[in-house]
Amino acid sequence: MTDPAGDRPAKLRLDYELIESLIPDGAKVLDLGCGDGRLLDDLIRRKGCLGRGIDVDEKAVLECVKRGVPVYHGPMLEGIGFYPDGYFDVAILSQTLQQTAGPPAVIREMLRVAGRAIISFPNVGHWRVRLQLLLAGRMPRTDALPYDWFDTPNVHLCSIKDFREFCRRENLCKTHEIYLTPGYRRTGAWFANWRAGLAIFQIRRCDTQKDGVSEGI
Repeated sequence: MTDPAGDRPAKLRLDYELIESLIPDGAKVLDLGCGDGRLLDDLIRRKGCLGRGIDVDEKAVLECVKRGVPVYHGPMLEGIGFYPDGYFDVAILSQTLQQTAGPPAVIREMLRVAGRAIISFPNVGHWRVRLQLLLAGRMPRTDALPYDWFDTPNVHLCSIKDFREFCRRENLCKTHEIYLTPGYRRTGAWFANWRAGLAIFQIRRCDTQKDGVSEGI
């Protein structure tokens, strides 16, 4: 059973709340790059989910342990390799796609162990990023991409258009697309590649060419 609302810890970030809204009560959830485990902890406490996390950062893993969140300390592909096909209902990759060494391999593994994957990432196609590069001629910095070029962990940045094209090539169906401005406000799909600072996609493998796409929640 989920905890009553009064037992809920501090309010989650909007992107976490939106990801949570896509996950049914009691689901088996794998969170890759789970950080301090806050999202998983909320899913376990409030929605009765069976949660497992993977993170390579030792400090983040210790925070998960303090919260009582089950976590594997190590690389994503190493950790996910221990799970059999279809073990989870949902796999999450929250604002970590751009930091993975091999995004296609990670996404394929997510959809091997889970029926659905929820992936969020900063949109490098946002107009402020484009404008900074055009006017300053230097690597852009934003709230979502706050690093200098020489110390950034972001090795595979992409735009919304890039990710949509990847899904097309991999025969992946986008069952939900959610967009947030840099101020964490919802925005529509119209000109999302230009307007959105963060994108959240829920994807699965397409069964037939007739599979459609549902926008929003």
